[in-house]
Amino acid sequence: MSVGLDVHARSVVAHAMDVQTGEIFKARLCPDPAEVTGWIKTLPGPAAAIYEACHTGYGLARTLLSHDIRTVVAAPSKLQRPSGSRVKTDAIDAEHLATLLRLDAFTPVTVPDELTEAARDLVRARDDCRSDLMRARHRLSKLLLRHGIVYSGGQAGSAPTTSGSSGSASTHPWSRPRSTRPTTV
Repeated sequence: MSVGLDVHARSVVAHAMDVQTGEIFKARLCPDPAEVTGWIKTLPGPAAAIYEACHTGYGLARTLLSHDIRTVVAAPSKLQRPSGSRVKTDAIDAEHLATLLRLDAFTPVTVPDELTEAARDLVRARDDCRSDLMRARHRLSKLLLRHGIVYSGGQAGSAPTTSGSSGSASTHPWSRPRSTRPTTV
């Protein structure tokens, strides 16, 4: 039994082919690994499952493997796509994955253990935070520069100085502190 799973955060579309009889089994499941495992266990004969590596992680693969279901997580960028096929649906993707599994035409990725996956998530989160911080610093420095405030020497984040002859960074009324803005009646 060859089972293709198109896994998303809110649903899993399953397509199974019995390689002996050609019988097809289809289902739309919740992304709960126990429900997916239960559905695969109801299929006749031994089953093997495949799904694309995605944002949902490897919990489903670990659960299926713990229930003695051969499971492959495929590298999405290495999958062969049918030429000329412009229609892309979850059901078509699941069927395509089941076919690739049956033909052994996929590139697997290694399923990490939970500790390794958690460490990878932590490193990615740290990198994302660092990138967000740098983008915010650049946006702030460009905003200040547009208003004539530039950093003079030292590290970014040191005391800013103003350019121009006046002590004010900008003459626009809305760039002044609230207490000095002109009021209208």
